[in-house]
Amino acid sequence: MATVKESASPLSASSVRAPGPASWLPGGQLFHFRRDPLQFMTNLRRDYGDVARFRIGPQGAFLLGHPDYIRDVLVTNQESFVKGRALQRAKRLLGEGLLTSENPLHRRQRRLAQPAFHRQRIAAYADVMVACADRISARWQDEQTLDIAREMSLLTMAIIGKTFFDHDVEAEADEIGAALTEIMRLFQMLMLPYSELLERLPLPANRRFRQARERFDELIYRMIREHRRSGDRGDLLSMLLSAQDEETGGAGMSDEQVRDEALTIFLAGHETTANALAWTWYLLAQHAEVEAKLHDEVDRVWKTDAQLSAASVSQLPYTEMVLTEAMRLYPPAWVLGRLAVKDTEVGGYAIPVGSLVLMSQWVVQRDERYFPDPLRFLPERWTAEARTALPQFAYFPFGGGARRCIGENFAWTEGVLLIAALGKDWRFKFAQNQKIETQPRITLRPKNGIQMILERR
Repeated sequence: MATVKESASPLSASSVRAPGPASWLPGGQLFHFRRDPLQFMTNLRRDYGDVARFRIGPQGAFLLGHPDYIRDVLVTNQESFVKGRALQRAKRLLGEGLLTSENPLHRRQRRLAQPAFHRQRIAAYADVMVACADRISARWQDEQTLDIAREMSLLTMAIIGKTFFDHDVEAEADEIGAALTEIMRLFQMLMLPYSELLERLPLPANRRFRQARERFDELIYRMIREHRRSGDRGDLLSMLLSAQDEETGGAGMSDEQVRDEALTIFLAGHETTANALAWTWYLLAQHAEVEAKLHDEVDRVWKTDAQLSAASVSQLPYTEMVLTEAMRLYPPAWVLGRLAVKDTEVGGYAIPVGSLVLMSQWVVQRDERYFPDPLRFLPERWTAEARTALPQFAYFPFGGGARRCIGENFAWTEGVLLIAALGKDWRFKFAQNQKIETQPRITLRPKNGIQMILERR
């Protein structure tokens, strides 16, 4: 957990206490937040405005609902904040990877990993993305019913395994997926107040968490050993192993540092895109006119290009608009948290040192001030003109500032190409008699999956 220090700069005399619900119970709003965090934050923004104060157990917290205030935290005054409790606790699994580390380590590690995400390298990954999509598509059958969330997870896992680690994970996919699901489920317990004490107890949940973490460690360290023996394979893991930081005398990463970065990229790189794609197919299945326009564009590009490639992405603007709108309504990362390490203020309201500040993509990206008729699935919102008119942080699925997701360009390329590669052959029909619910854990998963009926085009 990051150490919170008292600020040397007091709050201005004009700053005031933010509004918020009364906390009559010892746990504050913890029960309501844990029961349904998406609805809780939506109600909090509606009832108390763009800076709302509440408590999660002993933790004082604030929800920010205005893009300008989110920019203040993520960009303008980012030195006043560190990662919030969720990612501090995520170090139990991810160690000191890019997602969890703080400066100066974060700055160094990002500098070493950045070359793997250059545009030219991503273009080389595109062929693998399309090949993996073709392979999973070949296994599907007309009128087959399947869980599209699981299928997208298997697909993106295979892509990350091959592009970043030159490793075929398909044989281990079910076991890895089960371990990840266990991690997601148990992570909720780690977020409880006083969970540092709970995890010391001999509870079955703690044992399952350790077993899942050991499964990932075994996989990553095995790949590190294989790469050390075989030398440079031209993938991300090879780059991490050979990277040298000229600003620190040419020092490289230890195996433990490589493990932390590799595991972070492996989990974050497939989980978020898989969820984005699953929600995209869910929305398309309910909007025939959008689906028809998407298929028209994909068919037109497919007739021109013998094979989809990185160059095809620029020819698929409507497909990108569909993905953008899906991630507006169902953002894979549904909330960002920061911990104030200085007394500061946002929007004229006092944010005392030690406070947790939450910024929810789910709340802001469904705000009618920026997105009229916000619950409507409308890809046409994302014309170039409409994008220009939006405040900078009205849409922030990849975060912002110095800690903006390093894999954003990879994710956009992957998402657009996979929608096109699968959409050229298939239509996904929503299976009846199922209730689709959101499951806000580390990412926004569809609870119990999404059953779809395949229809060959």
